[in-house]
Amino acid sequence: MNYFSVQEGLTPEERKSHIHPSAVIHPTAEIAETVEIGPYTVIGEGVTIGDQTKIGAHAVIEFAEIGASCQIHSHAFVGTPPQDLKYRGEKTKIIIGDGTIVRECVTLNRGTSRTGRTQIGKGCMFMAYSHVAHDCAIGDEVICANSVAIAGHVEIGSGTVIGGLVGIHQFVKVGKLVMIGAGAMVPLDIPPYCMVWGDRAKIVGLNVEGLKRRHVSIKSIHALKNCYREIFSSKKPLKQILQQFQSQVSEEEVREFIQFISNSSRGICRPRVKAESSAGQTW
Repeated sequence: MNYFSVQEGLTPEERKSHIHPSAVIHPTAEIAETVEIGPYTVIGEGVTIGDQTKIGAHAVIEFAEIGASCQIHSHAFVGTPPQDLKYRGEKTKIIIGDGTIVRECVTLNRGTSRTGRTQIGKGCMFMAYSHVAHDCAIGDEVICANSVAIAGHVEIGSGTVIGGLVGIHQFVKVGKLVMIGAGAMVPLDIPPYCMVWGDRAKIVGLNVEGLKRRHVSIKSIHALKNCYREIFSSKKPLKQILQQFQSQVSEEEVREFIQFISNSSRGICRPRVKAESSAGQTW
């Protein structure tokens, strides 16, 4: 992405800021001196770009607050208008955290008047042709593989990994440290720490490897497994199970798991294979 090895013809100010002379910059844009902007890129109205961020050729960015050390690759579209027939040109924006990577031909839309913003966390990666629609809230270190399509108003927890060609329905909530298999269609909420795949997406177990990589204790992982089995195999009413774990369990991960399920208004994905109960039986 380095377009600046040959800088003949640039003014001293352009050499300092690494803006290619063919780039078009709106006068209201606020760009840190260390930002690199490639050929034929358009930086529109209402844009701020943090230190050490690199913008590739032919990118289009508007109404965006982009953090430091980000990479926006060629032909990406960031902060463009929402694909919503109710949108009437309101001044909204997208916010992107430090260290996020946006690869070629990614589209990240700004918000609508409903929330005013699309929010993307730090250290995320959006691979080529992935899409994030209006009013989404994406946590830190989320990875979207190629051609992922995330509809409007979706919430995705930190550390989640989304496989290629996944489609996520509007207003769905995905918990933290979830893994979504390639090609999954997701119409319902996904509790944290789960793995899902399929059309329609079903839970296939806990993301144990992801929990270990995040240095979650073995004790907490065992408690989470027990909670998972009880919720998805017990014949007790779900409300009773959730109340039982809320009063008896101290592990943060288990509390997050049951709180997410308790608060889901859309409904949650269910297991593809019947979970084994604590007594060793299946349902």
